[in-house]
Amino acid sequence: MLKSHFAIGPIALAALATLIPAASQAASDPKGVWLNDTGRGAVEIKNCGVALCGHVVWVKDGADAKGCGKQIIGEARPAGGANWGNGWIYSPEKKRRYDVELTPVGEDKLRVVGYAGVKLFSRTMIWKRAPADLQRCGSNETVAKAEAPKEAPAA
Repeated sequence: MLKSHFAIGPIALAALATLIPAASQAASDPKGVWLNDTGRGAVEIKNCGVALCGHVVWVKDGADAKGCGKQIIGEARPAGGANWGNGWIYSPEKKRRYDVELTPVGEDKLRVVGYAGVKLFSRTMIWKRAPADLQRCGSNETVAKAEAPKEAPAA
């Protein structure tokens, strides 16, 4: 009877091992639309050739509308584990490019580290996944098709 439990163990482990890469792959993908750490803008990160790039697709304030469509992330490539690096991020405030490392943290957060050459003097930001009903700059298009709004309960 004890031998049958040991025979099931390796089979269960093999089945579990096939599920883990898929789950970790989804969690290690920085693609999507992200609200930046200030909440003033959203960036869509997507494939651009063999690397990732990111463009501003939403701004909170009309005064920032000139930033819509601008590329602020470029050339990010897999850098081992869940990290994407060797690319750049542009800071509109400083009007300067920095090196960047992108690391997904679960499904809804993205750690963005900007640095100049060495990470000793880096800035770490946590971006949050944008809601599906976020309206893109200059269009009526949303980030993703949202469900039809539900009727409000009668008062």
